[in-house]
Amino acid sequence: MRESILTIPQIVLIAGTRVALGAGLGLLLAGKLNRSARKGAGLALLAVGALSTIPLAIDVVSKRQSGEKQRVISEHQAA
Repeated sequence: MRESILTIPQIVLIAGTRVALGAGLGLLLAGKLNRSARKGAGLALLAVGALSTIPLAIDVVSKRQSGEKQRVISEHQAA
């Protein structure tokens, strides 16, 4: 299993992007607002959530890979 060490602010940012994506999708699917307001708010939240996910995902993946490299180096040095 792969492990990544994340800080509390990173976890909050990741959760925030999930909330924005979910809220945007919910507004697009809901029938509570008129069509144009629902579509505008939903697309904006969906776009913010999706676009902010990209740099966060890259950050998490790069930390995981650098952690694996450090572990391999330290295991090699111990041998």
